[in-house]
Amino acid sequence: MKVNTKLIPKKVLFCIEQLQAKNFEAYIVGGCTRDLLRGVEPNDWDITTNATPEQIQAVFLDKNIKTFYENDFGTVGVAFPLKNDHFEIVEITTYRNEATYSDSRHPDKVTWSKTIEEDLKRRDFTINAIAISPKKDGFDVIDLFNGQEDLKKKIIRTVNNPNDRFTEDALRMMRAIRLEAVLGPTWKIEEKTLEAIKNNAKLLKMVSQERIRDELMKIIMSKNAAKGIESLRNSGLLTYIIPELEEGCEVEQNKHHIYDCYRHNLESLAYSAKKNFDFDVRMAALLHDIGKPRTKRGLGDSATFYNHEIVGAKMTEKILNRLKFPKKDIESIVNLVRYHLFYYNVDEVGESSVRRLIRNVGLESVEKLLQLRMCDRIGSGCPKAEPYKIRHLKYMIEKVSKDPVSVKMLKINGKEVMDTLNLNPSPKVGMILDILLEDVLNEPKRNNKRYLKKRLIELSKLDDDSIEKLAKKARISKNEAISNEDKQIKEKYWVS
Repeated sequence: MKVNTKLIPKKVLFCIEQLQAKNFEAYIVGGCTRDLLRGVEPNDWDITTNATPEQIQAVFLDKNIKTFYENDFGTVGVAFPLKNDHFEIVEITTYRNEATYSDSRHPDKVTWSKTIEEDLKRRDFTINAIAISPKKDGFDVIDLFNGQEDLKKKIIRTVNNPNDRFTEDALRMMRAIRLEAVLGPTWKIEEKTLEAIKNNAKLLKMVSQERIRDELMKIIMSKNAAKGIESLRNSGLLTYIIPELEEGCEVEQNKHHIYDCYRHNLESLAYSAKKNFDFDVRMAALLHDIGKPRTKRGLGDSATFYNHEIVGAKMTEKILNRLKFPKKDIESIVNLVRYHLFYYNVDEVGESSVRRLIRNVGLESVEKLLQLRMCDRIGSGCPKAEPYKIRHLKYMIEKVSKDPVSVKMLKINGKEVMDTLNLNPSPKVGMILDILLEDVLNEPKRNNKRYLKKRLIELSKLDDDSIEKLAKKARISKNEAISNEDKQIKEKYWVS
C-alpha cells in the first residue's frame, strides 16, 4: 500500500530524523499508520524507537528542545514552542514488552524491548500493528500480522490470539467496536475476534468507568453511532455499559411508533449522527425514551407511558453519573430527556407557554431540544424531521426571545427626559420618547446619549401640537417596525 508522506507533519519527521541521526531506529506506529495507509490524515501521531527514555531526552537536549518524561510506559514528550507559552507535544515511546495483565486492565510489568518486532507483538489489532519508518529515499514498512491486507478487506482482527489480547486489556473489546463504527459502515470485526468478545464480555467489569466512558463517547460521536451501539448489544458488552437500554428490546409501543423502544432509541441516535448534532443531543437521543419500559401500561395501540420523561431523566442521571460524565454534560443531557415531550400545537399554545418552555430548559438549550424532537420524530418512523409545527415553534421562540420594540431600547429614559427639559411627569414625556425611538429605528447609530440629548433640545423648541403630531407618526412607524420584524422571522421559518 502507498504511503502519502506529505501527510506527515514536519515536527514528526524532524523527531524521526534526529533519532536516526544518532543511529537509533524510529517508526511511526498505531492509528496514525493505519490512517496514512488509508490515505486519511491522522489526528495524532505516535513514534516508537529502540532508544531508552533517557537516550531520547539526550537526543533533543542537544538541540535545546524541552522534553517531558513523567510516566511508567517509556513515553517522552518532545515540546515544540508555539505562541503565548504554549507547546505542541510529539510523543516518542521506547519499544516495550508488557508482562501479564492480572487485572485485565494494566500490565503487571513493563520492560523495554530491543526490536520493533517485539513491540508490535504487544499491540491490539493488526491494522494498528504496522510500523513505518520514513527515510530520505522512501520508507520502510514492518507488517508482521498482515495488517495491510486487513486494511484492504476492511477487517478488524486482533494480533495473534484474541482471547489473550482481551484478557490482557478488556477495554480492547470496546475499542474493536469503536473502530468498526469510526472507520465506516463497510468495516467488520473478524469472526474469531467477535466470538472472543462475546466470550470475554464480562471482563469489561474490570475496566474503570472513565475508560469505558471515553470509548463510548467516541462511538456516539462517530458517523455510525447506531451501528456501534447495536454491535455493543450483539457482542454482549452493552450489558456492562448501559443495561437499561436493553430493557427496551421487544417492548412494543403504541400507534405513534413503528419500532420497539430500543430500536426507536437507536434510530433517533442514527439521525442525530447523520445531522452531526452535538454530543449531548446524540446522547439524549439514545436515552430520551429509556424510561418507557418501566412506565408502560396496557397493550397494543392503547399502551401508555405516562411520566416516562420524568422516570427517564432520573435513569439518565444515574447512568451518566455511573459512567463518570462531567457535571455539565449530565445537566444538559438530563434536561433534554426531561423536557423532550413538550407539547406544542400552533393554534393552542400561546406566547406564555413558549416562554415557560424557554424558562424550563434555558434559551441556550432550546435549539438542542428542537433537534432532539427531530430525532424523536424520525426514530418514530415519521417521514419529516421538521414539520410546520416545529418551524412555527422556532418562529415563536425567536419572537418571544427578542427584545420588544419599545422605548426601553433607548439609551435614555423618562427621568432623564424630565431632568433635561425640566418637565413634570405627563403624557408629553412618553410622546418625546416615542419620537426618539422613531429616530433610532430609522438610524440605530443614533442610540447614544450624546445624540439623544441633542435631539431633546431640538424638541424642546416645538409647541405641544407639533410634539403630538410627531409622536403619532412615530407610533405608526413603531407598529410598522414590529410588523416587519415579525414578517422577517416568519419568512425565516417558512410560516404564515
